[in-house]
Amino acid sequence: MRHHPRSDRRGTQAPRTGRAPARPAPPPPAPHPEGTAMTAHAPAGLRMTEVSGAEALWLLQGSTRGRLVHLRREQAVIRPATHVMEYGSLVVRAPVQAAAALTRAGLTYQVDEIQPAGTGWTVSAHGPAEAITDPDEASHYRRALSGWSHGPHDTLLRLHPQSVSGFRLARPLRGAGR
Repeated sequence: MRHHPRSDRRGTQAPRTGRAPARPAPPPPAPHPEGTAMTAHAPAGLRMTEVSGAEALWLLQGSTRGRLVHLRREQAVIRPATHVMEYGSLVVRAPVQAAAALTRAGLTYQVDEIQPAGTGWTVSAHGPAEAITDPDEASHYRRALSGWSHGPHDTLLRLHPQSVSGFRLARPLRGAGR
């Protein structure tokens, strides 16, 4: 019997479904040290690993686009933004009203780089902020940071991060923990 490309090793014909054969299911996730699985809502086999504050800042400095998060009428408002880290502060250009974004609760800025396979990283910075109002400084940052405008809203903010946290998103190493 001649071997056909769609047959298995024993020479029997595989069904012609037009799809690749199903992959075996990945092993179940290992329990989190505190007893709960960290992958409850993630695709099977993906893990979140917390990074140090220094690595989170390094990831933040190496990116240019993210999302500005603030509260308005007790609702989270999320807008696309561009940023640059300078002298320990995060300068953000976003299509928001400065008065609405600047609250006692502070601002959160979130950046990530996630591949289609679900791997990558995510970083969040939170702290108080102020509007950049000096005309020369504002002109410099408008040239340096591309941005989106939404009507008259094109705001430059200086965020002073009081907390920076981040996670690496990865698949476990094959054979790890076995």
